[in-house]
Amino acid sequence: MRVKGGVVTRRRHKKILKRASGYYAANSRCFIHATEKVDHGLQYSYRDRRVKKREMRQLWTQRINAAARLNGTTYSRFMGALHKAQVMLDRKVLADMAVNDASGFSALVHKVMPA
Repeated sequence: MRVKGGVVTRRRHKKILKRASGYYAANSRCFIHATEKVDHGLQYSYRDRRVKKREMRQLWTQRINAAARLNGTTYSRFMGALHKAQVMLDRKVLADMAVNDASGFSALVHKVMPA
């Protein structure tokens, strides 16, 4: 007996085409092209969820370094002094301090840095 798969196929196609809505040209209308683009998009989103964490840490490091240099030291010396003083602040908090609370950040720098 022959099985007709029209309903299942249509549902599968609609699922892919819904994900592809907003893509350029045939990539949003043609199932074959949309499948390829959606698959690549999912691969990129999986990869970039990890890359985002790397980029944020780099951004925090740059912000801490810029603020540390305004206070007469470098990032590596400042982080070393923080560890020696056993100040348990992560880079995210330090970067936020550097941007939003410059006076507090410079007070922290002057407290932990050796004379």
